[in-house]
Amino acid sequence: MVERALEVYGPPIYVRKQIVHNHYVVGLLERKGARFVESEYDVPEGAVCLFSAHGVPPAVRTAASTRDLQVIDATCPLVAKVHQQARRVVGDGRLLLLVGHAEHEETEGTRGEAPRETLVVETVEDVERLDLPRDTPVAYLTQTTLSVDETAGIVRALTERFDDIAGPGTDTICYASQNRQNGIKSLAQQADLVLVVGSENSSNSQRMVDVARDTGTPAHLVPDVSRLDSRWLEGVTTVGVSSGASVPDALVHQLLDQLAEFGHDQIDIESTAVEDVVFSMPLQLTDGIRSDDRERLDDAWSKVPSDAPAGTPRRTK
Repeated sequence: MVERALEVYGPPIYVRKQIVHNHYVVGLLERKGARFVESEYDVPEGAVCLFSAHGVPPAVRTAASTRDLQVIDATCPLVAKVHQQARRVVGDGRLLLLVGHAEHEETEGTRGEAPRETLVVETVEDVERLDLPRDTPVAYLTQTTLSVDETAGIVRALTERFDDIAGPGTDTICYASQNRQNGIKSLAQQADLVLVVGSENSSNSQRMVDVARDTGTPAHLVPDVSRLDSRWLEGVTTVGVSSGASVPDALVHQLLDQLAEFGHDQIDIESTAVEDVVFSMPLQLTDGIRSDDRERLDDAWSKVPSDAPAGTPRRTK
């Protein structure tokens, strides 16, 4: 989407926060003319500013409007849905308990919908520490990139803690993240070692490593092939390889090539899910485009790494 914005508006394009949590992708876009900033106040007045997939609080939109920024909203539709649900439950008079990591950009954005009526809970212990009457009307929502397994205990603690509690109308876990977590469970049960390609600041990549380790299989995060430690492969016959939701195929192939040099040169591909959800690009990036080109661009956008078939390559000796 940033590449398309560069085509339409020309460089520089200012991006609030990282468009995705992947250092390789961010570096590539920077070389093409994207400028990543921490705040909308770091963007010159009147410039083009793209909001990342993790969403922003309403205060950011207000500030962007005040500064006359040309906003391109790349918020993931699944995240936007959580924002909508947050407004609804608070409008119903409930206190919102947001299950997520307090410092994650997505959580900050959702909490910004109603900061006075929202409490963030990260652990079961956080639930136990809540100083609220048992009959307090509450509702819970979850950060989309957390695993079902990770949130299950917290949700259970919340439902046991409060008598009047409402949940989301539908599951708020990102299907792409959940599919990868389901796939990594299956992969870990067949491998001696699991390697997940992804950046350290990628929540869904980190969760995949955690899910693999929970099965008892050693697992490591590999931001790029230079971070592969050959000592991990000692005594290993089968290596499971998967990737986070925003990882380019090129990084996965580089890792597979390096594994082949270490003798792991047989590949089995395990496909655990087919994701066919299509998200349209923002209108700011499609206005003035012919209908056939619009379909092509929408099709390309629907095939970004986060929405690609959730295949998990596996190499064996």
